[in-house]
Amino acid sequence: MTSAKLPEQCETMIDVRAGVDQVDRELVALLVRRFGYMDAAARIKPDRASVRDEARKAEVLDNVAREAEAAGLESARLRAVWNELVEQSIAYEAVEWDRLRANR
Repeated sequence: MTSAKLPEQCETMIDVRAGVDQVDRELVALLVRRFGYMDAAARIKPDRASVRDEARKAEVLDNVAREAEAAGLESARLRAVWNELVEQSIAYEAVEWDRLRANR
């Protein structure tokens, strides 16, 4: 597989789409890793009520907003994306928490 052009090197929509597709593949790989941490959290957390941690969620969103701002991106937009990611992560972790304890 060849590497896609950097955004500033793109000259056609084919170039742009190849770059987006490559980034999407990389993001999926990172999300697989992130959800692996949700598996670990489900295994480690002692009770189901601890799966949702609003203080930690706020911390994650604040961290992302700061990183986005530092990178010159619109922090509110990335905060919204991450809010959905965190909500999906919590839902996934709850299912995994239940699954791990179903046969005890």
